[in-house]
Amino acid sequence: MKRLPGLFRASFSGMASMTALSLCTPAQAAPQPDALQVPSGFHVSVVSDHVPGARELARGARGTIFAGSRGPGKVYAITGVDGGGPVMVRTIAQGLTLPVGVAYHDGDLYVSDTQRIVVLRDIENHLDKPPKPETVADNLPYRMGDHSWKFIAFGPDNRLYVPIGAPCNICDVGHDFGRIISMAPDGTDRRDVAFGIRNTVGFTWQPGSGTMWFTDNGRDNMGDDMPSDELNRLDTPDQSFGYPYCHQGNVPDPEFGRQHACSEFTPPALLLGAHVAALGLRFYEGTQFPAAYHGNLIIAEHGSWNRSQLAGYQVVNVAFDADGKPRAPQVLVGGFRQGQHAWGRPADVLPLPDGSVLISDDLSGTVYRLSYGGAAPTP
Repeated sequence: MKRLPGLFRASFSGMASMTALSLCTPAQAAPQPDALQVPSGFHVSVVSDHVPGARELARGARGTIFAGSRGPGKVYAITGVDGGGPVMVRTIAQGLTLPVGVAYHDGDLYVSDTQRIVVLRDIENHLDKPPKPETVADNLPYRMGDHSWKFIAFGPDNRLYVPIGAPCNICDVGHDFGRIISMAPDGTDRRDVAFGIRNTVGFTWQPGSGTMWFTDNGRDNMGDDMPSDELNRLDTPDQSFGYPYCHQGNVPDPEFGRQHACSEFTPPALLLGAHVAALGLRFYEGTQFPAAYHGNLIIAEHGSWNRSQLAGYQVVNVAFDADGKPRAPQVLVGGFRQGQHAWGRPADVLPLPDGSVLISDDLSGTVYRLSYGGAAPTP
């Protein structure tokens, strides 16, 4: 396999894993961790390859890792990730509709459905007998179509942030869709946060400033290289980022672009590449990685489905210059595809207290750990 410039093949560790009986469904694709490529000094190990459809990740107060899913309709709890026992995967909710998003807050686990937010109360005390999901926010805007799954997260203001994706590839839905909203933990006091967003499946807040950053997936059917996915920064409430009138800050939409000029909207902070499907992202504040990574954004690129040559299928690192502007993304973990064949699709990243970073892959149903330094993990 051809190596990416400056990258080395990752090491593989098959950690001991116990799997609940409800997770015996085989993964869609076999993981190939020995094919992954990382910079020198980094290592990749498998936490568990029994997490079918793994998407957004969240960590509980006791170290439980929670994972939503897009296909199986299940939510998982993974214990033993911090050590002190074998890794075990449990199903703690099922029968939900695209429960992609998970967010832990004050002992409770919030889970997204296409039209509601549910919560599993006091979840880490009830992993073996999880409570019935309780609806805290109902009647979220919904229209049959695309982008109804939701990445969710609590901001530094202790409010839950929820995206309302555009129900189409390209359509004018006013302010009903294509936005981000926030609400109190009990689902009340809903507020609009930002507009003109086609489909964000990842947002986070910069430590220190508290500034919100989010990815947005560009529209389809404008060719291989147009438009780019975006990394956006929200500086003030109610900003609009252009959809459906303007893409990547400077490309008018062929159908709707005459209605509004690109200059009317907030341009992206960084272009990530056409059709890479940038999803989950987090700031890295750990000390395990080299100092050059501190304060950087780590972004999962799920990968293209409509490009003649595949793009994405990797995890990238975005550093910032002295003025706080993001620099061009650099590959941090590559090798999820080999030529035109993809065996893995990164969906989210989650830094851990020890400085390592978890990566979810919904195609192979695997959660990986990216670590740095010391001897390479061994099976």
